[in-house]
Formats: sequence, C-alpha cells, structure tokens
Amino acid sequence: MGKDLHDNFAAARDVFREADEALGFPLSEMCFSGEEADLQLTANTQPAILTVSVAACRVALAEGLPKPAAVAGHSLGEYSALVAAGVLDFADAVRTVRKRGTYMQEAVPVGVGAMAAILGLDVETVEAGCLEAAQGEICSPANINSQSQVVIAGSSAAIDRACEILKEKGAKRAIRLNVSAPFHCALMKPAAERLAEDLAEISYGDFEFPVFHNVDATSNIASAAVAGKLTAQVSSPVRWLETINNMSSGGIEKFIEIGPGKVLTGLVRQINRESVYANIENTESLRNTLETL
Repeated sequence: MGKDLHDNFAAARDVFREADEALGFPLSEMCFSGEEADLQLTANTQPAILTVSVAACRVALAEGLPKPAAVAGHSLGEYSALVAAGVLDFADAVRTVRKRGTYMQEAVPVGVGAMAAILGLDVETVEAGCLEAAQGEICSPANINSQSQVVIAGSSAAIDRACEILKEKGAKRAIRLNVSAPFHCALMKPAAERLAEDLAEISYGDFEFPVFHNVDATSNIASAAVAGKLTAQVSSPVRWLETINNMSSGGIEKFIEIGPGKVLTGLVRQINRESVYANIENTESLRNTLETL
C-alpha cells in the first residue's frame, strides 16, 4: 500500500519518512511489505491509511491538482482532510490516529460488539429497525453512506436481531461485517473520552479551505471546534450521505477521492450521479485524474 507513490515521487517519500519518525517505528515497511495480519490491526491500519492518503494528496497537489474548494473524509479520512486543509500537523495526526485505533479496539471486548451493512433500505427505516432491535442494548446507524446503504453498529445480539428485522422490512441484504469493534456507536464512548485528552493537547492551524465534518455534515473553518467534533465523531454516525448532498448544494461538482481504494467514489456515484468523480491512489490513477480534469 502506497509503494508506487513512494517509489515515484519525492513528496510521497517525505510523508512516509515523517510518519516513521513520528511513530518511532518503520510504518513504511509495514505498508510496503508487512504481514497482512499486522496491517489489519486497527492501531496500524489507521496510521497506514492516513499516511498513504496524505502522501497521495501532496503528490497530487505537486503534480498540478487544483486547490480544492472544500474537503471531507469518511471516519478516519476526516484526519486526512484536516491535514490537507492545514489544520492538523501530519506528525500530530499520525500519532493521534494510532492512539485512536488502540482506544477504539480496547473500548469493547472482542465479540461483544458487531457491525452490519444494510443494503436497499432508506435511513429512516433502518433507524426504526434499530430501535426495535435494541431491547435495552446498543443498536444504531454508524455509517450513513448513501440513500440505500447504511452500516449499523452495537451489541452483537442486537445487531443480529436488527439484521432479521430489517430483512423483514425489505432490505436486499443484511451482512455482518468482519470488523474488530463496533465503531461509531455509543459503545465507543470510552474511546472518545480517552481520545479527547490527546486532542486537547494538539495545536490546530488555520483552515486553508473548509472541512465538512462527519458528526454534523456541515462545513467548518473554526479551528477551536475541531477537537470537539473529532471527539464526538468516535461514538456518532458518519453522515456521509448528508455531507455529499451539502457539498453538492454548495456548488461542488467534482469529487476526487484521494487515498487507497475507490469506495468513496462509488458512494458519491450512488448519491449524485451528475457529479464528476475520480480517484487518486497511485501513479496511474493520478495521471488519469489529471487528464480528466
């Protein structure tokens, strides 16, 4: 992950070197040739994805990608967005997301929580199904990804009940996800409390352009608000559908996903088919995207 960028662009090599120095171990080696089992640990996954995303962003800007009108990131990606906007120092961000991953993993014992993807139902129906399934446990939307794709999170038994209820309500599919913890639900509040202490110690810069936050899907240019929004994000749903709709209604017509994979590009396509969308994760996709723009 990220090796193509590292090998071909000095800007990317600088980012990987900075990550290694900030963390005190060779994250770059883990990204390029590490064991998959190690990379799947969320305390490693989060800084790895952040590093590759920031490397791709810096390379893209150096190669001629225009300065964005605004940025947004999905869950962990919000940190990449804040680095891109000049609000978070990259070294602070990579150290923080490593702790974030640890805190989220430790908040709930393995097997106690779960997540599931619900396909083919609107958000309101999913919310109603979660309420019905809860029965005193936690069960709620965690990622509101598009008009017909919602990920739910909570107590394991409640998620199983919700899957059955939502299939009865017409879901095309209700799929338990292979994740290490139930992210973005109330079970993550212990992680949010620990993370808040770290976020309070960071200095936040001025915004070079607005960032749309997950927790409320609104744009922000107030540095003083960032720590609170990142803290709340841990145990709150990612409002991606609202975010893209709000960006579109604000006049943004081109969406460029920067970082590993094309999941967000697919979600933008579902939400607003009239937009122009592309992704940048390696040399080939960078060249294709610059030509498209």
